[in-house]
Amino acid sequence: MNYRQAIDYINSYTDYEKIGMPHDPAFYDLRRVDELLSLLGNPHQRAGSIHISGTNGKGSVAVMVASVLTAAGYSTGLYTSPHFHTWRERIQVDGELISEDELAHLVTELKSPLEAVNERANYGKLTTFEFLTALAFAYFGQRGVRFQVLEVGLGGKFDATSVITPLVSVITPISFDHTDVLGDTLMQITAEKCGIIKPDSIVVTAPQPPEAAGVIKEACRERRAKLITVGKDVTWQGLSFALDGQRLRVQGRINYELFLPLLGEHQLVNAATAVAALEVLVDKGFDIPKESVTKGFEQVSWPGRFQILRRHPLLVVDGGHNIGAARSLTRSIKQYLDYKRAILVMGTSQDKDIASLVAELAPLFNQVIVTRSRHPRALAPAPLAAAFARHGIKAQLADDVPSALSRALALAGENDLVCVAGSLFIVAEALEAAAILFPATGPELFLP
Repeated sequence: MNYRQAIDYINSYTDYEKIGMPHDPAFYDLRRVDELLSLLGNPHQRAGSIHISGTNGKGSVAVMVASVLTAAGYSTGLYTSPHFHTWRERIQVDGELISEDELAHLVTELKSPLEAVNERANYGKLTTFEFLTALAFAYFGQRGVRFQVLEVGLGGKFDATSVITPLVSVITPISFDHTDVLGDTLMQITAEKCGIIKPDSIVVTAPQPPEAAGVIKEACRERRAKLITVGKDVTWQGLSFALDGQRLRVQGRINYELFLPLLGEHQLVNAATAVAALEVLVDKGFDIPKESVTKGFEQVSWPGRFQILRRHPLLVVDGGHNIGAARSLTRSIKQYLDYKRAILVMGTSQDKDIASLVAELAPLFNQVIVTRSRHPRALAPAPLAAAFARHGIKAQLADDVPSALSRALALAGENDLVCVAGSLFIVAEALEAAAILFPATGPELFLP
């Protein structure tokens, strides 16, 4: 296959990111993933795994850990989801996306064993995400990576990434999201996230709400897993910030003074969580010098997360799509940005708690433009507008993200803020539109 044919083939499988996740646990059977990986020679067992679950910050922590490991001289694979513009974003080695030729070659290689597993369908048929996960393992195996940093797609217990036995498991802050699949209480959601905790393992947890913390602690006790708690065993302190990033101190086994080119108080928590995971690897005998931690954090790149695209007016994009992420966004705007008026461009997916999202965001913005992405699960603008109306805000409706962004920028003065938020799919299209509106001829675009 060529690259285009490979992408068409990937898209031919059942993609729950596009159609919504089924509720029945029978749809999630890791034995079919194990069956495929066995046919491929079990590539997932060749590298040391860092496994990351949670609701918010999974990708950020994964990128931080991977960047430091690369800086320390270890070849490191990174597997994240979803993507902004291309499937290739999900599979990286040492900061480089899998190439079009490599992806096409791997899809060609995996086609026969994948179809053999699906033809037998002993445990159901493989999905797009399961296929991509196996493809990532195969690629990391071919590249001979020493570590593979894996972001859970959804939940933990039945996620395709859970076929590995990790060196360390990480649980980032837990909030309400995907309640139709994971459960409608924080304890139920946390129990699903705790599915990544293996017997006799080591677990790092970010600070959690009390009910989530209790579930994690009990899961570790039941599985004889050692628990490291960020905020108690590893602490952090913000030192200073500018629009290109922030400085912080993390106190673990040793003291780290770091620069992180990501803004947001939540990123300080993510940084401390990443350091805690890295120190587990140090305890296991891996050489990760303090200088490599410093260098790795300086080189972190993670677009679409409270990212400043332009300074006059301020143009910020943030892919947070649940109540926890919305709270982090509002706190970050208040703490890090200086502006006169604020204009919100917002769109979200059909399965989100829009009442809670709007309640959190509405008080901060003078004007609101609601829109929708091209994604099949995108929510129509009208229900969002109705939600803002209940807060006394008459939102404007726009048919698509480019027109919404253009309208917001036309309304904004030199010292105003335009914020695009609500989902990663909205942010992806905003990034595309910004690249057209502001050809990258000056230093202020796409900071940092």
